[in-house]
Amino acid sequence: MSRYGVFIDGGYFKKLLQQFHSPKISYLKFSTEVANGEERLRTYYYDCPPFISSVPTADEKERQSKFDRFRQMLEREPRFQVRLGRLAKYNTSTGPVFQQKKVDILLTCDLLRLSLEKQISRAVIVAGHSDFVPAIQIARDAGTVVQLYFSRTPPPHDELLAACDERICIDEHLINRIKV
Repeated sequence: MSRYGVFIDGGYFKKLLQQFHSPKISYLKFSTEVANGEERLRTYYYDCPPFISSVPTADEKERQSKFDRFRQMLEREPRFQVRLGRLAKYNTSTGPVFQQKKVDILLTCDLLRLSLEKQISRAVIVAGHSDFVPAIQIARDAGTVVQLYFSRTPPPHDELLAACDERICIDEHLINRIKV
């Protein structure tokens, strides 16, 4: 039996959706759309909750509330798992800079574990940068076919494109099929 897993870098997917005017989509529909007749083991969604200061502002509380509702909606979907990193804030001379922590390593660990344990034969990855390349190479060496779903805006890193077995561009037709 062949099974696949879906690995979604939430930050990348949100940026990708902006080019389509940020439509409301069904992550379950997306996970089903990429099935190719196989059983889906699970969809993993990786992201960070919004930054909350020690004394949260009304805006921070509202962003957190929206994020919590979104996370809970995803967790109620069948065979979905949300993996959360954290958002770190760094003060610079030009103002605060926010950076995700642990998100990429969580995706990497799940991809490697499921591939090396032969729990999946295919990995569908929605991501855009080259940090995942070493994990993708190991997953491929373990026999997992790695498909990259990407968009031209923002474009994925060339090294990421080269590392994957198959590349599928997310276009307006796909977006229309997965809208809520």
